[in-house]
Amino acid sequence: MCKMNKIYISWKDIDDAIDSLAYNIKSSGLEIKSICGMVRGGLIPAVMLSHKLGIKYSHILIPKISGNTLLVDDICDSGNTLANFKHDTRIITAAIHYKQSAIIEPNFWYSLVKEGDWIVYPWERKDSETIQDYKTK
Repeated sequence: MCKMNKIYISWKDIDDAIDSLAYNIKSSGLEIKSICGMVRGGLIPAVMLSHKLGIKYSHILIPKISGNTLLVDDICDSGNTLANFKHDTRIITAAIHYKQSAIIEPNFWYSLVKEGDWIVYPWERKDSETIQDYKTK
């Protein structure tokens, strides 16, 4: 198992990422009717994008979504989470960070993450462990 390099992200970094994502989403011309965040990592960025874009945040469960919904996560690492929705044309995906090794590329993403890097977001504990650390317990 390789040792992960932890990258600590600040609230300023998140604000910059949300500004950039919001700009790119607005510029795309896509008509997004609601925003939904993946539980845990996607909730905070989804609410921030909701405010920035002036689009309602939807807490409705994914299977009940109608119309174009922006589904937000903090990172598309393996891609498994977002891949569950790739065949649903009602869902547009966004992530702050994206690893090119993921099995799916989000429709919108802010920054690439190098393999071996583990992102620690400001809403997480600074001593949080990487998923690889969790698997070894």
